[in-house]
Amino acid sequence: MRESVEGRPLDEQELIARAQNGETRAFEQLVRSHQGIALRVAYLVVRSHAEAEDVTQEAFIKAYQAMDGFRPKAPFRPWLLRIVRNTALNRVRGAKRRESLVLRAGSDPVSGDAAPSPETAVLNEEQARRLVAVIDELPGRYRDAIMHRYLPDLSVEETSALLGISP
Repeated sequence: MRESVEGRPLDEQELIARAQNGETRAFEQLVRSHQGIALRVAYLVVRSHAEAEDVTQEAFIKAYQAMDGFRPKAPFRPWLLRIVRNTALNRVRGAKRRESLVLRAGSDPVSGDAAPSPETAVLNEEQARRLVAVIDELPGRYRDAIMHRYLPDLSVEETSALLGISP
């Protein structure tokens, strides 16, 4: 549960306001509540669990540094996920230029659930690999829309804000 001053939980707008005023604990709470989806969005771009974790951490640092520029009352999640996506895209672009990153479709899937049985894990990995292969064959804008709408389970509005397109 989120901390409160007067015995009531803080809502996201209060946490944002406090984070903008330099309260690191408020930003930490925002991070905790968005960490899972941020990691999934990063994973969709970089296709490596370890790389997605690095990208997510970097994106949270960028978001913290940019909190002064966040508009009050604007939706926080799409703003944050756009930072995550852009950070991940920059990481992949840089890696392609250096030819040091090998994208692996068979990496561990990102999940907050308990570990599945070995049989289920193998089946899930194979299904994920086939799904990613089919999605990868789509033209870029369609691929991005599908990957960011359905895989991290974003709303249409959040997906369009993340991709910078109209719904």
